[in-house]
Amino acid sequence: MTYNFDQEISRTKTGSIKWDWFGDDVLPMWVADMDFQAPPQVLNALQSHVTHGIFGYGVPQKALSETICARMADQYNWQVTPEQIVFLPGLVCGVNLVCRAYGEPSSGVLVQTPIYPPFLSAPSNQGQVLQTADLALVDKGATIGYEIDFAAFEAAITKQTKLFILCHPHNPTGVSYSVDDLTRMAEICARHGVIICSDEIHCDLLLDGTSHVPMAAVSPEISQNCITLMAPSKTFNIPGLGCSFAIVQNPDLLTQLNQARDGIVPWVNVLGLTAAQAAYDECDPWLADLRDYLTANRNFLTSYITEKLPSLRPTHPNATYLTWIDCRQSGIEDNPHKFFLEHGKVALNDGTAFGKAGEGFVRLNFGCPRSQLEEALDRMQTALKIV
Repeated sequence: MTYNFDQEISRTKTGSIKWDWFGDDVLPMWVADMDFQAPPQVLNALQSHVTHGIFGYGVPQKALSETICARMADQYNWQVTPEQIVFLPGLVCGVNLVCRAYGEPSSGVLVQTPIYPPFLSAPSNQGQVLQTADLALVDKGATIGYEIDFAAFEAAITKQTKLFILCHPHNPTGVSYSVDDLTRMAEICARHGVIICSDEIHCDLLLDGTSHVPMAAVSPEISQNCITLMAPSKTFNIPGLGCSFAIVQNPDLLTQLNQARDGIVPWVNVLGLTAAQAAYDECDPWLADLRDYLTANRNFLTSYITEKLPSLRPTHPNATYLTWIDCRQSGIEDNPHKFFLEHGKVALNDGTAFGKAGEGFVRLNFGCPRSQLEEALDRMQTALKIV
């Protein structure tokens, strides 16, 4: 491995939400950014721009759009043109923008729970109605998994449903969906006239050699009913620079998105664009090493919990750097997020924020040096001794 992901870098007092929110005595394993430096090629590109010293309004350069198109063709055999790309300052912004573009007051927006919390709030932000379909929890003994309950998925769609927001790979369960799963969801949506927004921000964070297929790349027919959201931010640990994009291949849907964007959504800042270009051009070797390290972290985490914390049951994700942990058999009487924060000084994501299906669960971010992950698990083990 060329890059050193074991290096511990202090992030306290740096304006980090993750590290400064709970105080110096708490080990933060919650917010979905990684505790690794961005790739050196990205740092060099940013330093060059800083040395230039001018930070005026930016506009995405043709080269970045062409790079994205080439990446889609190379990785997914998906033919995209620069005109089909809409740059955005973030994926949460994108999800809210999609609700604004394709819904209307009181129309329904379907999501699969448990789910990344902004999916739950985006519909109401636009005066729309949240509709949910629970994923099916699969008991795997010492671990758990999730599958799509297609009957529940279709039953949740009503005449008011205009939009389905898919998370692929899924946050927080870490599932990367198969082509068969994607096809079945797309067929159901097409049958009911429901537009698909596929948030694929974790598409590069693949473990164990898992492959990713974008929803829109499954077939030309599906691409005409789909808005795809992607970004280099999670992959290369540059989320604070605010650069993401939508790919929309249906001309009518593209026009609607741009109209909803006008006057509301700001341009991406110049440093975000600079970082994105360098990341996509030069950083795939770094990404390959990162995937290996995250896979090893995932394996260490699963082994530790199953051997030393048997009252907890984690997912064993094949994508993302997030593990979803079932605490309902642990004997914890209080909210498990609150329990581990108070008794272990470990900050995890509260499962209740991911919908009703998240009650009794926590989410843990293992995108960090192994020593930090081990310390967090040791603290959790100590805390559970009082149960």
